[in-house]
Amino acid sequence: MDHSSSESEISDSDILEFEEKIYNRIREGHYKVSVSDNTYRCPFCVGKKKQDYNFKDLLQHTTGIGASNRKPKVKAMHRALAKYLSTDVAGSANSMQLVAVNSNPSTSKRDEQFVWPWMGVIVNVPTELRNGQYVGESGNRLKEQLSRFNPLKVHALWNFRGHTGNAIVDFAKDWSGFKDAMAFQNHFETEHYGKKDWLERRHRGSDIYGWIAKANDYTSNGTIGDHLRKNGDLKTVGDLTNEESRKTDRLVATLANQIEVKNKHLQELECKYTETTLSLDRMMDERDTLLHAYNEEIQKMQQLARDHSHKILKENAKLRSELDSKRDELEIRRKQLDKLVAQNDTDKRKLDDERRKNAMKNSSLELATMEQNKADEKVLKLLEDHKREKVAALKKILNLEKQLDQKQKLELEIQQLKNQLQIMKHMEGEEDATMKKKIDEMGEQLKEKIEEMDDLESLNQTLVVKERMSNDELQEARKELIHGLGEMLSGRTLLGIKRMGELDDKPFLLACKQRFEKGDAEYKASLFCSQWEEELKNPDWHPFKIVSVDGKTQEVLVDDEKLKKLKDDLGDEVYKAVTTALLEINEYNPSGRYPVGELWNFKEGRKASLKEVIQYILKQWKTHKRKR
Repeated sequence: MDHSSSESEISDSDILEFEEKIYNRIREGHYKVSVSDNTYRCPFCVGKKKQDYNFKDLLQHTTGIGASNRKPKVKAMHRALAKYLSTDVAGSANSMQLVAVNSNPSTSKRDEQFVWPWMGVIVNVPTELRNGQYVGESGNRLKEQLSRFNPLKVHALWNFRGHTGNAIVDFAKDWSGFKDAMAFQNHFETEHYGKKDWLERRHRGSDIYGWIAKANDYTSNGTIGDHLRKNGDLKTVGDLTNEESRKTDRLVATLANQIEVKNKHLQELECKYTETTLSLDRMMDERDTLLHAYNEEIQKMQQLARDHSHKILKENAKLRSELDSKRDELEIRRKQLDKLVAQNDTDKRKLDDERRKNAMKNSSLELATMEQNKADEKVLKLLEDHKREKVAALKKILNLEKQLDQKQKLELEIQQLKNQLQIMKHMEGEEDATMKKKIDEMGEQLKEKIEEMDDLESLNQTLVVKERMSNDELQEARKELIHGLGEMLSGRTLLGIKRMGELDDKPFLLACKQRFEKGDAEYKASLFCSQWEEELKNPDWHPFKIVSVDGKTQEVLVDDEKLKKLKDDLGDEVYKAVTTALLEINEYNPSGRYPVGELWNFKEGRKASLKEVIQYILKQWKTHKRKR
């Protein structure tokens, strides 16, 4: 019968009532428990792989689930089945097997003694004399012949003469073994080769006789009795049934004790869980209270800071207004004093004193104004110095180019003079005074050109050194701008500091969202990004090759196996982000293999020049100055 939920789920308080209900339904036959004489089935675990149990295993299964932390309905059904097994089946399980066994007339007596573990006796096994010893079939061969009776092992019996022609068959210790042993005996009795036939016949022939081992075999003399006494005991079926009942009772009692202990432990855990939950709730409430108080305190502090800032700004504006009014008053007073210059000497001296005092006050006011603007002027001066240094560097570069052109022109003239002089030397056949004089003049001219070229070479070297120094100064100025203007050029600005060689993680996140589940996308993107950042730092990975373009050698990126696999796995956008970072690191920091800062024009996506940065800073400085 299908036990799937025809009834709704129950609560813990309804377990006992539902258990009694299921127990009555099992007794009425609504659930099929017994499959055969020795096989049982749990009707509440239909979907499990293991379907068939023996009595002990099924009792242990139901008792364990009934004491577990399963749902109340599942626990109640298994407890009902355990009650049915221990109450209704435990007493009749052995009797059912006894009924099956006692159906044979030869085993109808319950108090008849058998050798236990169950054993069978085989006699008249064919033997022959070889080399003074009797030999016969081995135990394994006999076991194969008796395989339909499920023997565990067959022991051939030997003595000092060799094989005795007798053997002992071992069967399983349970009731199925007893059943096989009785089938073994019934087979030989049906074929008229049982123990009675063995004892009554005078001419036994060469056929094998067999029967189940009993008390008279156990107490007999010879190898059969010795083996049975050594490996078994005499027990009746009733003894075994009583022993099975005692073991079952002990098992049920043990399981009941274990269930009680586990229930007590479960109650203790539930109490601890309740205490922990209450404590955690109290801690969470305290945390929320502290967090609320902390947020309120922070808001108060922020409000006080804003009020203080507004107050300072107002006071500064008021002082600046008073300063301007004082300056206007002094100016008016000076003009009035200038009008009174024509007065007498006494008035003139007074005016001079007044003028000196006003001059001192004006000087103090001007010094205050100068101090206020001094910081701004320093920044402006630094930017102007960088601008002048750049202009000077550009002039030096132009001079270098000009000197280089002059040097190339002189080299060409010197080469031409050398060729002409060489030609004239070859043309000198006779002693021609005019030709010789011309050769001497050209030699003097060549010497002057060479001296002039040496002077230009020396000047060129000097200019190269100066140009290199100027370039170093420009690079230092660029580094100082990157270091000092990081905060000013941060945020959403047209010009700023870009980390050259830094890997962009946005393409990784987009690619992982398309390829993985939502919960794993961010983790996978972070993992891939970290892996490729380590690859970029690896100095042994250098996927570049050197090629010649227009007579100049340069490094170009090649698609190695790693980049190809990256493109196949995560797509073109991730591939583009990795190759861009790789090219930037190879250009800006190939030895260190870590990102470096660079002035960058974000609007046009290129490297920003010093001129652009200086102009941008001046513009920001002027805007800031007007606001003040």
